[in-house]
Amino acid sequence: MSTTPHFPKALQNLALPVIGSPLFIASGPKLVAAQCKAGIVGSFPALNARPAELLDTWLTELQAELAAYQAAHPDARVGPIAVNQIVHQSNDRLAQDVAVCVRHRVPIIISSLRAPPKEMLDAIHSYGGIVLHDVISIRHAQKALAAGVDGLILVAAGAGGHAGALSPFALVGEVRKFFQGPIALSGSIATGDAILAAQAMGADFAYIGSRWLATPEANVDDAYRQAILESTAADIVYTNLFTGVHGNYLKKSIMLAGLDPENLPIADKSKMNFGGGSGAKAWRDIWGAGQGVGLMHDAPTVAEVVARLATEYAAARARLLAP
Repeated sequence: MSTTPHFPKALQNLALPVIGSPLFIASGPKLVAAQCKAGIVGSFPALNARPAELLDTWLTELQAELAAYQAAHPDARVGPIAVNQIVHQSNDRLAQDVAVCVRHRVPIIISSLRAPPKEMLDAIHSYGGIVLHDVISIRHAQKALAAGVDGLILVAAGAGGHAGALSPFALVGEVRKFFQGPIALSGSIATGDAILAAQAMGADFAYIGSRWLATPEANVDDAYRQAILESTAADIVYTNLFTGVHGNYLKKSIMLAGLDPENLPIADKSKMNFGGGSGAKAWRDIWGAGQGVGLMHDAPTVAEVVARLATEYAAARARLLAP
């Protein structure tokens, strides 16, 4: 699949218009390498690399592995690496993590929560890297574009982890009124049909997260993987209790933590903390997942998931083009 030529180079020539979203704990080098080898964007949160020095190691090893794979498979479409950076005052690693990514010339940075500062954007743009910023509202989208980001990730209702509450139809439609650059859409996308639907409503890429959680390459325990396979949309709880930012989580993990998913308190947003591991502790036993979990019934490898998505995507296109 060849992406529109005016898009940044990093987003061209993917095997499928898919960006694997960065998953807390679950996204590590094994998952990212498999995603990139399958021809899609593979990503992980910088904060998953703990201690901080591990980020340099991960990027060094990933880049070497993908370069070797490309050399051995010269005709393969190898997707780019993306690293997620939490732009928040409590993330005391931000400057250090961005510097590591710049040194490695990471082609795509995914920024979250707040629009990245000019010095961060300048550093990434200096070597041709791009910044995609995730947003849940029109106001956030406009602020990010004013700051100078290169593309937007629209996190609509039903997405796993931190997520918004707007319909994807409303969110994509309104953003397209003022932005014609790269847009990825997130929210319950688990099939090739949904990838095509995202494009039909105006997005360029599908931003897929929960679908990777059941794969053997994901860094999750068997209980989490099994809960993904057993759950439906009715088992997803939307709350801001765990990080101060609203997100979607598996009801089973909330119950296992001794909480009543039907009566969760509201968190104090001013106490959000994404630095020093404290935010991670809040998430560690609470499992993020989107409303698309009801479409997942097995645990194929990443390569098998991408092949299945490609087959479904082609079939959906053919079905719509049929007389």
